[in-house]
Amino acid sequence: MSTAAIKVLKKDPKLARIIKVVGEYQITTTSNYFESLIEAIITQQLAGAAAKAISKRFRGLYGKRFPKPIDVLKTSDSKLRKTGLSGMKVKYIKDLSKNIESKKLKLRSLSRLSDDEIVEQLTQVKGIGRWTAEMFLIFSLGRMDVLPVGDLGLKKGVQLLNSASELPTAAEIEELAEKWRPYRTVATWYLWKSLQKFDTIG
Repeated sequence: MSTAAIKVLKKDPKLARIIKVVGEYQITTTSNYFESLIEAIITQQLAGAAAKAISKRFRGLYGKRFPKPIDVLKTSDSKLRKTGLSGMKVKYIKDLSKNIESKKLKLRSLSRLSDDEIVEQLTQVKGIGRWTAEMFLIFSLGRMDVLPVGDLGLKKGVQLLNSASELPTAAEIEELAEKWRPYRTVATWYLWKSLQKFDTIG
């Protein structure tokens, strides 16, 4: 799959240069969907180091294995707040857990849906916006043609790619990315990797 993607993306000379520098496409996906969504909520609007520290403390509440939705629902809000989570994020995490526990959100059947249908389902949960749903498509389901136009890393990557003085608009990114179909996820990953602060991204 990535060989076919690289072939398509290398037709863009600017992107070809980044691919040469970064090397092989290696994205790490998380098979535990609940874990992936919790991580995405924790990460929202936080710098990498802060998100990592909160995630570590959150996991620490439950021992070696990642908690199930019922475990999170049984944890008091104050205990969750002590991990560094904001009150709002505690609400989001509890709401997600409740939706899964009540079978309102059927995580396992998501993989059978189209990208748009998944975004539609996930964004019905409090605290899951389009960006979080797109990160889920990329890092859980391994979907190959996701273009998260609202992502700051992608915007900065495109700005660097074009040596532009300003961040691009969503419309500009969409127009530029037309030639990267059906591998816009792979292009996004390479643009993330072109930024130093994303060195460790999966």
